[in-house]
Amino acid sequence: MADTDPAAAAPVRFKSNYAATRKIEPFYKGGRIQISRDGKFMFCPCGSKVNVIDVETGALLHSLQQVLVTGSRALLLRRWRWREPRCERSWRAVHTAPVATMAFDPTATLLATGGCDSTIKVWDMVKHYCTHNLKGSSGVVHLVQFHPDISRLQLFSSSIDYKIRIWDLSSSRCVAVLEGHFSAVTSLAFADGNSLLSSGRDKICMVWDLESRQSKRTVPVYETVEAAVLLPKEGDFSQLGVKNQGLHFVTAGSKGILRVWEAASGACVHSQAVPFALQEEPSERSLSQCQFVPARNEILTVSMEHNILFYDAQSLQLRKQLAGYNEEVLDVKFLGPGDSHIVVATNSPQLKVFELATSHCQILYGHTETILALDVFRKGLMFVTCAKDRSVRLWRMGRAGRVTCVAQGLGHAHGVGAVACSRMKESFVVTSSQDCTIKIWNIPESLTSKAKAALISSPEPLHARVTERGHDKDINSVAVSPNDKLLATGSQDRLAKLWSCSDCSLLGVFSGHKRGIWCVQFSPVDQVLATSSADGTLKLWGLRDFSCLKTFEGHDASVLKIIFVSRGAQLLSSGSDGLLKLWTIKTNECVKTLDGHEDKIWGLHSNKKDDMVVTASSDSCITLWQDVTEIEEKEAQAKQEEQIMKEQELSNLLHEKRFLKALGLAISLDRPHTVLTVVKAILREPEGRRHLEENIVRLRKDQKEAVLAFLVTWNTNSRNCHEAQAVMETLLRHEAPDTLLQFSGIKSAVESLLPYTERHFQRLSRLLQASTFIEFMWHNMRLADVAQQDQGTL
Repeated sequence: MADTDPAAAAPVRFKSNYAATRKIEPFYKGGRIQISRDGKFMFCPCGSKVNVIDVETGALLHSLQQVLVTGSRALLLRRWRWREPRCERSWRAVHTAPVATMAFDPTATLLATGGCDSTIKVWDMVKHYCTHNLKGSSGVVHLVQFHPDISRLQLFSSSIDYKIRIWDLSSSRCVAVLEGHFSAVTSLAFADGNSLLSSGRDKICMVWDLESRQSKRTVPVYETVEAAVLLPKEGDFSQLGVKNQGLHFVTAGSKGILRVWEAASGACVHSQAVPFALQEEPSERSLSQCQFVPARNEILTVSMEHNILFYDAQSLQLRKQLAGYNEEVLDVKFLGPGDSHIVVATNSPQLKVFELATSHCQILYGHTETILALDVFRKGLMFVTCAKDRSVRLWRMGRAGRVTCVAQGLGHAHGVGAVACSRMKESFVVTSSQDCTIKIWNIPESLTSKAKAALISSPEPLHARVTERGHDKDINSVAVSPNDKLLATGSQDRLAKLWSCSDCSLLGVFSGHKRGIWCVQFSPVDQVLATSSADGTLKLWGLRDFSCLKTFEGHDASVLKIIFVSRGAQLLSSGSDGLLKLWTIKTNECVKTLDGHEDKIWGLHSNKKDDMVVTASSDSCITLWQDVTEIEEKEAQAKQEEQIMKEQELSNLLHEKRFLKALGLAISLDRPHTVLTVVKAILREPEGRRHLEENIVRLRKDQKEAVLAFLVTWNTNSRNCHEAQAVMETLLRHEAPDTLLQFSGIKSAVESLLPYTERHFQRLSRLLQASTFIEFMWHNMRLADVAQQDQGTL
């Protein structure tokens, strides 16, 4: 094993708790995305809700359950105060079928809705009533748009008959029908008061003259167009091939790239470069939306994979990318020298690299089938992935945070399910596959040198140094020891095995689990191997004699991942029940159970500082957990010091006989016994009953409620019942019955007080009877003595 780190000589600080500080979850699942006028907020449909996203940070601010206005399948329109968030008003949409589209006029006082019932409604948003009911469309009305000149009072619409209709709102009539498209019209854009640009899925864009209501130009774009955006007249667009002041527009569609067109000539003057990895997979990059954001001077596009991209309007260079939906997350690791990024493997052939500060997401193409696992080298700049396509790929992060594939290895006969990197140097990679074999791949020096790696234009080939059949069933996990001399594997055959890294020779077998092994991990400081299994247990094994040292039981389901934390003194495990468990190895104790996911947790990784953990689950969520042990200890210490100060202050107040303040302070401490001590101190005074009455009456309502709850506890003990009855008598005497009924918990308090109070009175009655009898006997004895004395005198 590796030499012990010098820092390990310091006392180990055990962890006691983690807190979820951030969650990367799906916020967009399809539908029309809208941007606020200032360009700072984004409104994304996600199932039955609309999420409000901060564009700069990618953070989810609010969720509008079930702005602006939203239309639903329940045939309702809702107007929201989205900053609060609060539904301001809800009303029936009058449509007899769901609302398919909607649009505001430039003043935001009129709203047009297009329905699946072939009608268009126009709403007055100030008075909330329907002003127009426009009929005449064929089928679903999927596009509505107001003319930007509000004085014209014109509305444009399109339905599944591929025609564009112009409606005059002053007469509620269709005044023109523009025919020319042979497939669905996807967008409308107004160049000026008299020109209209339309795009369609028939692979053409058309420029219309609104005065003659005739087509001026048809531009074939050779792709299914989902949106066309006009470039502003102001601004320098020379980088996009714009050389004159004519009409230019940007198209987005099935090719997945933005292209700039000159309307006058119909020529494409600029086209985005297609990444090499995407040239064979056009369906992976289709764009479903495109819009110009003036406040940010950016063009927003949405891909069919629910990725949201922001491009600089002058150069079409990517500025930011947000991932709206992650599917099932299979693995996650911290990335970068300062753990500034995370790399995520989802249930797809693409990798996602998130920058944690901004939520900017890089989509990495290369694999052709689902990526199953990944691992990161110690320095955090290189990482390796494996997939169902039977390949392993090596990736490097550049200085600017850009990640590129630098090498690829082929050789497994089936999907590659597990991968591990060398720990000390970037020298080799170990993979295991469903073909039950283990392969060790050497990494050429040209890939480990930054200068040489920067010159690589295409992925270099990796060659397997050793291949060994390791198990009889699928190998689920592989791990490399801290000194790069050993490797361990865990399989569905319920066995874990230890191998030599030099020649892949078998050194020993760990047998003891009752079901398949999901994960193996070496301890960073001890000669110990940890395994987790579908039998719900974790086991620690000695590397010298291969014996089981400890077994941890507590999970009710399969344990999918384990990592060592606290410099090898604790374990963190994740299960298929969505739970995380923190274990202390020395005591075999489960210190904490964390519930942060709703499905299997496949990914679990700790950062270099060992103060943060990231988890990834089948519920499509990625959660970042912060170690809050030190914070909680400081808070507990501060609370303890505050309690000591308050207790000292209380002692001083009692000594100075400032009973009202003492009573208030004791109540604030929320300690029934401390309040009882104050009450007893008051009653010990010469006129204690009167002082108690005066102080109880002057308490606030919430303080009286607290005292009422306390005296219920006091009344259960015969030694304290007199103080409880004295306080109760004061409350009953000075509080009206109606006021007492308003106290919180009054019902349960009365129910608890009655039986004990009756018992105390019965005890006092018996005591009174006994004392009366004793007094009677003593009086009779005294009379007898007096009689005898009288007789003696005689």
